[in-house]
Amino acid sequence: MSTVTSFSRRQALLGLGTAAAVPLAARPAQAAGRVVVGTWGGDYARLLTKNIEDPILKPRGWEVVQDQASDAPRRAKMLAERRLPRGTVDIQGLSAANIHEVGEAGAAEEIDYSKLSNAANIIPAMRYKYGIGHIFSGKVVLYNPGMVDRPAGFAAALDPRHGNKIGFIDIQYQFVMVAAALAAGGSVSNIEPGKEVLLAAKRAGARLYPTNEAFAQAMQTQEIAIGMMWKARGVQWQNAGIPLQMVAPVEGVPMYVSGFAIQKNAPNKAGAYAYMDAMLEKSAQEAFAVDMGFNPTVTNAVVPPELHARIGFTPEETARLVDLDYAYLARENAAMKDWWDKVFKA
Repeated sequence: MSTVTSFSRRQALLGLGTAAAVPLAARPAQAAGRVVVGTWGGDYARLLTKNIEDPILKPRGWEVVQDQASDAPRRAKMLAERRLPRGTVDIQGLSAANIHEVGEAGAAEEIDYSKLSNAANIIPAMRYKYGIGHIFSGKVVLYNPGMVDRPAGFAAALDPRHGNKIGFIDIQYQFVMVAAALAAGGSVSNIEPGKEVLLAAKRAGARLYPTNEAFAQAMQTQEIAIGMMWKARGVQWQNAGIPLQMVAPVEGVPMYVSGFAIQKNAPNKAGAYAYMDAMLEKSAQEAFAVDMGFNPTVTNAVVPPELHARIGFTPEETARLVDLDYAYLARENAAMKDWWDKVFKA
């Protein structure tokens, strides 16, 4: 990834909340129909229903069906269906890295931004060729202040001296490996230096949890005291009473963007665009900031200052936001997963 691209994205994020709102264009009438949405389950699926589907799409006559599964099987299905005249899903919820992957593989539609009424307000860093960012946060260090000292960043969080108080999340192997690389002097385009850091933590007794929820439970019971997670999730867990504080790492804050891509052979592309349009609406974006702790991806969404102080980043922290190298991750993902499963987890 070029320096120019990274800088422009950081500058776009720095402008969050300060850009003048552009009046919404008159919304054209939408034809009612059925739209199938591929998404993760859990809280995210529930909040899609609460903040997008029920209040915005259903009153306009759209029937929404959620196809819930983790991202890997949904991506595999997209790739398996790409040569069919019609796929089985219209729009897929994916990370920005996975949006890039399915787009380059020929399974996602190139976005026509003229079909979106709030397109002018999308943060430039969240506009992709094959998809759009819905919400974003950054990877931070979570720690229990009653059990460990405040760490400066990833290197301190991965220090073997913490022993079995370090926790990792299995499904976040890509981001864990990126964080370890930054801790070891690598980069988002070179994860090799981080492998020994992870193995050292494992040898010291670090624990591995299958899901975000299992990691949260371990933080709650104080089985572990330190780990890495999206800042948004940390806010949710603080709200739930889990004893933790957060640090924006000195090495850089890898961005996490959750967004949507339209399947190239979607049976209802009009429905896919209607869904994408609804998820960009000011009301929906503001509701996700409140309910989920993620930052909006449109500049006309208003986040109260006290909430932004919790879920957002200071100007100094924003300058440390690191955009991922999506092409690198797409190219190296299979090898990363192979190392994670066969070496780190062995």
